[in-house]
Amino acid sequence: MTSPPTAANRVLLLHGIWNAKAWLRPLAARLRREGFVPEVFGYASVFGGPEVAVPRLVARLRDSEPVAVLGHSLGGLIALEALRRSPGLPVTRVVCLGSPLRGSGAARGLAGSAWTAPALGRSASLLQSGFERWDGQPQVGMVAGNVAHGLGRYFARFEGESDGTVALEETRLPGLAAHCVVASSHSGLVFSDAAARQAAHFLREGRFLVS
Repeated sequence: MTSPPTAANRVLLLHGIWNAKAWLRPLAARLRREGFVPEVFGYASVFGGPEVAVPRLVARLRDSEPVAVLGHSLGGLIALEALRRSPGLPVTRVVCLGSPLRGSGAARGLAGSAWTAPALGRSASLLQSGFERWDGQPQVGMVAGNVAHGLGRYFARFEGESDGTVALEETRLPGLAAHCVVASSHSGLVFSDAAARQAAHFLREGRFLVS
């Protein structure tokens, strides 16, 4: 008989911009093998943006048993914005995969052109600005990539390492509980065994595996 989900193994997954729920199925399968019970939260990243997604996420979390959250890219920003606006939600820990928590240079590059700015839609402001620091209650861990394959390199000049879309420095938000780097591109973080293992360990222990 399968044990019922508990606060220790429930995890809500959020995709990034230009993606949908199906994008996270491989990651959900990896977390399931790690003993978690994943659920994917879908939202309209371009036409709805944070002003639609954040209240929906807050409502979903408010009615929830304690749950962890894992967000890829924009999904991590959406998760922290929801927790910032509504402190006290029953969220245990948060893992961000390659989220530009300090603001995205690639997004600012896209926004600087009339031809490419519409691609960011209503998520443009949050992607460009990010946060100054994290002071919320749930522990937040970051799994970043350092394989520079991605469209972002065509819109931003990265100083130092990047995952091809997000610079490592853009992932190092003050106030994070832990930060680790795996060999992956930005999109590849969703499909990476190493990223999934690190995420699972942080969700269980509040720290990453020592590499």
